[in-house]
Amino acid sequence: MKFENADRDRESLNKKMGYPYNIALIGFMGAGKSTVSHQLRQMLNLQEYETDEMIVQKEGMAITEIFEKRGEPYFRDCESRVVASLGECSQSVISCGGGLVMRAENVANLKKSSRIVLLRAQPATILGRVINSTGRPILNGHMNEEYISSLMEKRRGAYESAADIVVDTDKKSIRKICDELLEKLAAYKN
Repeated sequence: MKFENADRDRESLNKKMGYPYNIALIGFMGAGKSTVSHQLRQMLNLQEYETDEMIVQKEGMAITEIFEKRGEPYFRDCESRVVASLGECSQSVISCGGGLVMRAENVANLKKSSRIVLLRAQPATILGRVINSTGRPILNGHMNEEYISSLMEKRRGAYESAADIVVDTDKKSIRKICDELLEKLAAYKN
């Protein structure tokens, strides 16, 4: 099934799923969540929310600054508030921060109105995508494949248990990733 007409495809997807829902994208930083989110917004004419951007707007400072001035626990509390605030949304795509699913309450809140899609990539792919980024405080000072692999392994269980479907993003075009994601969502059964 190719998804080429946004309104028709969104309606078709909703009929198959039984109700309008959100698509929540989870996964490690650099897995492709933001890029896929932007493409899905365009393909299906959805509202789009990026949890990290929402936090930056609300707090009036960059994520790195939040980590420096207020600490990671404060940032994680901000994430939880943002996820809770998205509970009333429907027919939206939500790009979640990489560590958001480490709190069970966030997963529970997402599951109320969303299908959760885990985007995965290999550590080498992740490193290649984020190597020049300075806005990822978890990786600052640890920009290497070994650290990324170790952190991915620590989060793997949380990602996999939260996910309704999984899509690997290595060596695929954004369009191919989105088509595969939508096909898997259309075939997904509770």
